Amino acid sequence: MKKWNLDKLYLAFDDPAFLRDMKLLNKLIQKTIKKEDEFENYDSKQQKLISFLETEIQLITLVDKLMHFASLVSSIESTNQEAMKSMNKIEVEFTKLTKIEVLFQKWLSNYPNIEEDINNNEFLKEHKFHILEMIKQASHKLDDSTESLISKLIQNGSNAWSRLQSLLTSTLVVDYEGEEITLSEIRNLANSPDANVRKSAYEAELKAYKKIEKSIAFSLNSIKGEVNVLTEARGYKTALDQALFISRMKKETLDVMQEACLEYMPLFRKYLKRKAKLLGHKNGLPFYDLFAPIGSSNTKFTIPEANEYILKNFKTFSEELYLMAKKAFTDGWIDYTPRQGKVGGAFCANIHSIKESRILANFTGVFGDIITLSHELGHAFHGESIFNESILNSNYTMPVAETASTFCETIVNKAALKDAASKDEKIFLLESSIQDYTQVIVDIMSRFIFEKSVFEGRKETVFDENELKDLMIKAQKETYGNGLDSNYLHPYMWVCKSHYYSGELSYYNFPYTFGLLFAKGLYAKYLEDKDGFVSLYNKLLAATGKMMVEDTALLVGIDVTKKEFWVSSLELLKEDIDLFLELTK
Repeated sequence: MKKWNLDKLYLAFDDPAFLRDMKLLNKLIQKTIKKEDEFENYDSKQQKLISFLETEIQLITLVDKLMHFASLVSSIESTNQEAMKSMNKIEVEFTKLTKIEVLFQKWLSNYPNIEEDINNNEFLKEHKFHILEMIKQASHKLDDSTESLISKLIQNGSNAWSRLQSLLTSTLVVDYEGEEITLSEIRNLANSPDANVRKSAYEAELKAYKKIEKSIAFSLNSIKGEVNVLTEARGYKTALDQALFISRMKKETLDVMQEACLEYMPLFRKYLKRKAKLLGHKNGLPFYDLFAPIGSSNTKFTIPEANEYILKNFKTFSEELYLMAKKAFTDGWIDYTPRQGKVGGAFCANIHSIKESRILANFTGVFGDIITLSHELGHAFHGESIFNESILNSNYTMPVAETASTFCETIVNKAALKDAASKDEKIFLLESSIQDYTQVIVDIMSRFIFEKSVFEGRKETVFDENELKDLMIKAQKETYGNGLDSNYLHPYMWVCKSHYYSGELSYYNFPYTFGLLFAKGLYAKYLEDKDGFVSLYNKLLAATGKMMVEDTALLVGIDVTKKEFWVSSLELLKEDIDLFLELTK
């Protein structure tokens, strides 16, 4: 089975169940809106609080099911009009709740003796973090009528610009060797063992972007401009402050993590220069060879072989992880292969309403695809932990979102390295891992710098496509340094990365760094106590939707506000890089 099965959600957009639930959504929203008068006073306050949260659970569960169906269909059929119309309709319906939500949060902010009411009721106690977080959120809300208007405008603002970026990149036709192929297909050729293919694919990719660069630049400017206006109006200093607030993460945690990463940039440049030398380059590594395989292992995996390999290694960690992956493979959770109209990259959607996940991949059979599948299955395993929680406690934030996924990558990578049959294979596997580290430490830092530059610049100006390309090149030079050949960088990395195109989630880059380094720290703890760690790990994952990032880490004895932790995790990456440098002398 190469395609996922969405039948547990709905059969189609004309499925009676889908149409019935769309009507139910409207009915529930109208019922909720009628509660507005309740929040003019604090009579029967505890019962009002319980009643509103129960309605919220019902609504979010329904929207979770409807929206996931529409968005998942859209991700594999980007021109599907029914999917786009349904997503828009759901978003428009949901904006009707903005006024009541703001009223409720403001009401909560002035709730007398709220801790007392929470602590003497089990249902409220279960949702304590959610309730107190809403009170914090209220301090960044404008008045109810303004917030209601903003939520409506966003549908035709950042949300629409985001959909345009997705549409243009997923339908872009790339002319390559006399054929017309998709953007995800041309980008996958960066993994080719043939140097000529890698270079010509890179050139064709850059040429293709010219068809859409102006439109995408307009999208990026519009989204970042909107975010700047709204963050300032809501009392945040910057979009980064808002991103950290949403991430439940302290600025000091980000600062010490990035400070540690910057100290290790020379190490990564050393690796890049060694790779360049191995591939016959003299001025650093050209961007098109970043993903070039090193070593003799050119094994291609079929989908069943990839599945079996992952299962074998997941079983060494825990039976739960193994069984979850087996279920994903056999029950149609995964859409494996690239095709026209399907978005590039990979993602995992945790669908709380059916207590299952769905994974999108663009599988071509290289070892990196096995790592990608392992990564997304890690997200699915995270989902299994939170499906046992209330849906109000299931919303884990960006930094911890990448933890389970990176942990699963590590399991498979370590096993593959241990099983390597030859020196060449060991080099290949090591270098595959280091490629990923380089993306998550070095490239992610360049994306952070680029996004920060765009946000700061948009306060004063609008960037054209050439200025955006210049900012991207500048950011790449700042992080990759002399590790890359400055004549062959990638000025269009802002076009193909969907992470930049969200009005709600800015700076979706540093969480990957957090996820990698936090997962490495967790893996080190696992090696110290394999038997005791698994249950502690599951507890940590379950808590990610109802704790601050720093408090979640403390559950396993890690203090992420200390630079020492990040340095210790980076040292684990250094071990792999040092071994690679030794093996390739």
